[in-house]
Amino acid sequence: MTDLPTQEIADGGVRGYLHTPRGESLVSLALTHGAGGNCSAKLLVDVAELFAQHGVTVLRFDLAFRQARSSGPPHPSRAAADRDSVRAAVDVLRARTAAPILIGGHSYGGRQASMVAAEDGAIAAGLVLMSYPLHPPGKPEKARTAHLPDITMTSLFVSGTKDPFGTPAELEDAIAMVPGTTGFEQITGAGHDLSPARHRAAERTLAAASELFSLPTRIGPRI
Repeated sequence: MTDLPTQEIADGGVRGYLHTPRGESLVSLALTHGAGGNCSAKLLVDVAELFAQHGVTVLRFDLAFRQARSSGPPHPSRAAADRDSVRAAVDVLRARTAAPILIGGHSYGGRQASMVAAEDGAIAAGLVLMSYPLHPPGKPEKARTAHLPDITMTSLFVSGTKDPFGTPAELEDAIAMVPGTTGFEQITGAGHDLSPARHRAAERTLAAASELFSLPTRIGPRI
């Protein structure tokens, strides 16, 4: 837990929580959830609190489909509204800090953020994608890679080695399609949820982000 300030946000179609570091923000992160959760998922809370301790302003937020209903999966026909949620979260951060912005999220949320990045390479300085859902479990032929060659920003992929949505080898092949600078943090033994308490997923993500994005020295050394 952290005693850093957390502010509830309900602004411009954005619903979530803003984590503010002490002192000047070095970078900011718009972070969202997977298809089965919301912005209060433990993984997102852990990442937000830890990043904020190291100088990052973090907005963890609900996508449009979760704002519309408290449970149930997103519908493909409304995915554009979820991508608009990412853009709206970026606007909220821009109104509060001049720090460079990263966008990303867990699973479905990360995928939507990556599609926003493919559509607009200037929207953010980089991507943080945790458990990118490369394909539905057991269906590698349905790879979600069409937009990857359009991503020019620096992109971090964090994934467990036991994730049924993509093996490390499959993800490496997919990441190779991204023309921008990339990093791949593999968490041995973790599944799709990354089991944040067991595998120190937040710490591993912070360390990998520090290295890939060359974040200032307030970000801790690699674990």
